[in-house]
Amino acid sequence: MKPSFTKRLWPLVVSLLISLGTGGLSALLTRNSMDAYGNYQQPPLAPPAWLFPVVWTVLFVLMGISAYLVYEAQSPGRRAALWIYVIQLAVNFVWPLLFFRLGLLMPAFWWLVLLLLLIVWMIVLFFRVSPAAAYLQIPYLLWTLFAGYLNLAIALLN
Repeated sequence: MKPSFTKRLWPLVVSLLISLGTGGLSALLTRNSMDAYGNYQQPPLAPPAWLFPVVWTVLFVLMGISAYLVYEAQSPGRRAALWIYVIQLAVNFVWPLLFFRLGLLMPAFWWLVLLLLLIVWMIVLFFRVSPAAAYLQIPYLLWTLFAGYLNLAIALLN
């Protein structure tokens, strides 16, 4: 017997709540310190501050869907893939605190390098379980690379 639509939908809802909740809590903890970003000397290609929450919301939705696809896959590698997902999500949570809240620009950059390595590792593991899940992580990887450029440039300019 096939599970009901509600039972099949619940893991997706939980996955989205985890990813969006992580991003939302991080944003909540840094909301009063986002003004600092505007006060830094900006590098070329620096987007306006309002764009960050829009892009990150889309990325956290994609992360949640991607994790759901891995969770639902019947693959022996899904457990390891999901553990790396959780670890990278925790590392992602800390980065805005380092950069925006504490103003630790260079340590935040090196933390972002760690995050990038974890994202690549996660994508590789996700691909083995669900190629679609891995592809959904590509925008996250690209945006985080761009964030690395911004972080390093701001650290060097300020």
